[in-house]
Amino acid sequence: MSDISDPMKMAALEPFVGRWTMAAEFDPESTPPRAVTTFEWLAGKHFLVQRWEVDHPEAPDGIAIIGFDPTKATYLQHYFDSRGVARVYDMTFSNGVWELQRFASEPDFSQRFTGRFTDDGNSIVGAWEISRDGSGWEPDFNLTYTRLNQPD
Repeated sequence: MSDISDPMKMAALEPFVGRWTMAAEFDPESTPPRAVTTFEWLAGKHFLVQRWEVDHPEAPDGIAIIGFDPTKATYLQHYFDSRGVARVYDMTFSNGVWELQRFASEPDFSQRFTGRFTDDGNSIVGAWEISRDGSGWEPDFNLTYTRLNQPD
C-alpha cells in the first residue's frame, strides 16, 4: 500500500472548501460567540486544512489537518488547538454526512460528531456527543456551520 493519499477520496471532501461561520450552542438561552472557520487544500490536494478562530476567551482557536489513511481505509483528522490539545479523530464523509469520532481511556473522554450538509450545501448542522466510559453517550453541544463564500 502507498502512504500517498487517495486523490479520489480527497476530492470527495471538496464540499467543505470555503469560509464558514460556526455557531456552537451550549445553552439555548445564550448567544453563541462569533466564530469563523476556513477549509482549504494544502498544495497538492493530499490534505485538507481547517483553521478556526473563536471570539471568546474560553473557546480555543485551532487547526486540523484531514487526510486519507490507506492502511486504515479511512480519513483521519489531526486536531490541534490554542490550549495545547492534540487529538486524532477517525472521520467519514458520505452522502453529505460528516462523522468524527475518537475513543479514549479515563481520565480522558471519548467524543463523536455527526454533521449533515443541507441540500444546498451551504450549511452543516451537527452535534457533538461525549462519553466518559466509552459506551454511554450524552449530548455535548450543537454546532452549525454556515457558508460565507464559495472557494475561488
